[in-house]
Amino acid sequence: MYPTSKSYQYFRGLVLIATILALCVVVLGAYVRLTDAGLGCPDWPGCYGTLTVPQSEAAITQAQTAFPHSAVVVGKAWREMIHRYLAGTLGLMVLAIFLWGWKAKNEIKCSALTPSFLLLLIAFQAMLGMWTVTMLLKPAIVSGHLLGGMSTLAILAWIAHRHWGYYSNRILKSNHLRFAIRFALLLLFMQIFLGGWTSTNYAALACTDFPTCHGAWLPAMDFSDAFHMVRELGQSKDGGALSLASITAIQWTHRIGALISLVYLGSLGLVSLRYWQLKRWATLLLVVLVLQIVLGVSNLLLHLPLVLAVAHNFTAGLLVIIVVVLNSKITGYR
Repeated sequence: MYPTSKSYQYFRGLVLIATILALCVVVLGAYVRLTDAGLGCPDWPGCYGTLTVPQSEAAITQAQTAFPHSAVVVGKAWREMIHRYLAGTLGLMVLAIFLWGWKAKNEIKCSALTPSFLLLLIAFQAMLGMWTVTMLLKPAIVSGHLLGGMSTLAILAWIAHRHWGYYSNRILKSNHLRFAIRFALLLLFMQIFLGGWTSTNYAALACTDFPTCHGAWLPAMDFSDAFHMVRELGQSKDGGALSLASITAIQWTHRIGALISLVYLGSLGLVSLRYWQLKRWATLLLVVLVLQIVLGVSNLLLHLPLVLAVAHNFTAGLLVIIVVVLNSKITGYR
């Protein structure tokens, strides 16, 4: 007999909507970052001291007087604020999911602790959004913000699939394949971090030839500064300018990660095709994986056109959803 309480129905419907919105917020965040609008508003949570963007000549003059070190660019400010509005809406949805989840805790098909953790994560994600602005796009904060957004998407996708999809711990008899599917999620998030680190350090075009880099398979690289976490944007750990060798190391590592991800996830997808319960999602994994690699190479060769760069982030979000669903499908009730 299926649960029929209103709290359960609200929970089930809102989780699906929130998952779609979370994907939109992740993609819009990438668009904001790629158009250099991350500091379109120099304060948080408002913009130049208000909850909207100054547009009239008087409002712009007042904003410029209040924030003399930040030039008012209306387009960038609106992009940043629209992202904040959507992220705020997502936060309210997560709060409602938390409340309805506990109200229907005996009916929902996941632990009530899952939406509780999600609420804590979204609160921390909001803090990372604030620090992104107040700490002037520090790479560690921006990359953490990206991982937080993808983690939010992953948890919502998990909860949504538990309430809208089919799953069973009897699908797989092989513990090796079960572990491989679990590990795929960790590998994917490691690659997402490398992609985010490449973007936040403006290393996406550190070398523009492919498959070589600066005409070499093993270019000159400096890893000591490349992955030093606590530093300012564009600076080395000693405070100097980040060298070409450093950003080359960042991009080259992202390339190696992409190759490893392609081989691992591709092999996982091909093996999963043998199981009819996983076949649809395994096929989707292979298609999106190939698309992601094509977009990555195209971004490099075409010098990072905005539409392809944003699409690259979109397909990364799709991969997160697909791998999460595969994990959910092989997991029993709760």
